[in-house]
Amino acid sequence: MRKVLIANRGEIARRILRTCRARGVATVAVYSEADAGWPFVREADEAVLLGPPPVAQSYLNLEKIVAIAKETGADAIHPGYGFLSENPTFARRCREEGIAFIGPDPDVIAAMGDKVNARRTMQRAGVPVVPG
Repeated sequence: MRKVLIANRGEIARRILRTCRARGVATVAVYSEADAGWPFVREADEAVLLGPPPVAQSYLNLEKIVAIAKETGADAIHPGYGFLSENPTFARRCREEGIAFIGPDPDVIAAMGDKVNARRTMQRAGVPVVPG
């Protein structure tokens, strides 16, 4: 990885930034208008405005995030937690565009998002689960 786009904000973005910096990996922060003055925006090597404050128009806009990754030459996207981190569609979209998704495989995300299926999967794998 040469450049990672961080598709999150706040302290989680700062932690990812620090890790990338320690490994010599360039970073791209994306941010909403409401987050323009936050430290993670200033600390990234590059910062790109996503859109207005509502997360549906910014941090959950997977197509815009993928487009920004391509425009900035990011070869990976780290979703942090929340937002798009548990979205198998987003992980697949990254794969389709040749961008590494830093997180679980899309099929694993989908399987674990369905709690009944996740429980059965863990039982088949021999992982102890609480009865219920």
